[in-house]
Amino acid sequence: MTAFQPLHLPNGSILANRIAKAAMEENLADLNQGPSAELLQLYRAWAEGGAGLLLTGNVMVDRRAMTGPGGVVLEDASQLDKFRDWARIGRAKGAQIWMQINHPGRQMQANLGQPTVAPSAVALQLGGLSKMFAVPKALDEAEIAELIQRFARTAQLAEQAGFNGVQIHAAHGYLLSQFLSPLSNKRTDRWGGPLENRARLLLEVVTAVRAAVAPGFCVAVKLNSADFQRGGFAAADAKRVVQLLNEQAVDLVELSGGSYEAPAMQGDARDGRTLAREAYFLEFAGEIAAVARMPVMVTGGIRRLPVVEQVLASGVAMAGIGTALAIEPALPKQWQAGQREALAELPPIRWKNKAFASLAYMATVKFQLRQLSRGKRTHAQVSPLRALLLEQLKAAWRTRVYKRSMASEG
Repeated sequence: MTAFQPLHLPNGSILANRIAKAAMEENLADLNQGPSAELLQLYRAWAEGGAGLLLTGNVMVDRRAMTGPGGVVLEDASQLDKFRDWARIGRAKGAQIWMQINHPGRQMQANLGQPTVAPSAVALQLGGLSKMFAVPKALDEAEIAELIQRFARTAQLAEQAGFNGVQIHAAHGYLLSQFLSPLSNKRTDRWGGPLENRARLLLEVVTAVRAAVAPGFCVAVKLNSADFQRGGFAAADAKRVVQLLNEQAVDLVELSGGSYEAPAMQGDARDGRTLAREAYFLEFAGEIAAVARMPVMVTGGIRRLPVVEQVLASGVAMAGIGTALAIEPALPKQWQAGQREALAELPPIRWKNKAFASLAYMATVKFQLRQLSRGKRTHAQVSPLRALLLEQLKAAWRTRVYKRSMASEG
């Protein structure tokens, strides 16, 4: 198995190769929460870079529920032409482009001024940063039913815009992941308790999305291999959820890990487990791929072709690459041209405060995305402190704009 062999998916569609540009949160929406010209420029760079699949950053199913104030929202057809441009650019060089659709649940900052919802009224535990997030309200039955339909509607609109598929985000501590975790889901009704109940919302979202789109439109799921917190969602749980997803028409499962509380997707685990510097989640992925009927993709820390080949040799069908493609979007094209040693990485951030180090890491990635969105060269050696300050200033401005917009709608 080589990185540049095509991948045939269960619904009959074909990906040109086994390398995916994994989702990263761009926060590059225009002032109407639609795709901006800068976002389209960023995807031009990735479309030309040689990956077989482009997964977008978060597209929110509800403008009242945002992972960040600069996020893109698709909840009606009012801005569909902008999404058509995005899809066209993503497909222009032969890649497929799938829209990642998401709801943050309790992982929405309080300063955005919107009520926060979750499976249960359990607040985030982030030490000194906990006050940045409100205690969420537990969703009721009617709200859960509306959420399921929101995911389905966004998927339907994505298909109308020309995207090749959607990825339902059930990882990284966002809403569907919150339902899966016994730490954040304390419900005693049909949505809580045993894993089959905690997985019910994800399964119903998948069912509703699949029913809303054509058979040839791809439906994927992003799932934590574990959330790396003691007593939380574990690798055995992930394996069982994949077995439940086997009964659904799912075309790909991406395995990642972590949440805001334990950002294992950056190579840091709160439960004391040591994560490898590259392919963080590969040790779990091989076991899960063995029971999965659909192709499995693993994301987390991959930045070299030999590691991609190691991932594929383990029985995993696809390698997802995020940060490395934020620094050098043409990495797959370089590898295919014979530059096997080409790589791209950010220097590690070794600050004592892990929460601030996590924020700085995300800010350095976003710095690279902003450079690419302006047609400029990336700068992997940027000061993490500078990147964090710039990101905080940008986020503060976008937060004010978002709050004014929401107030005018109300």
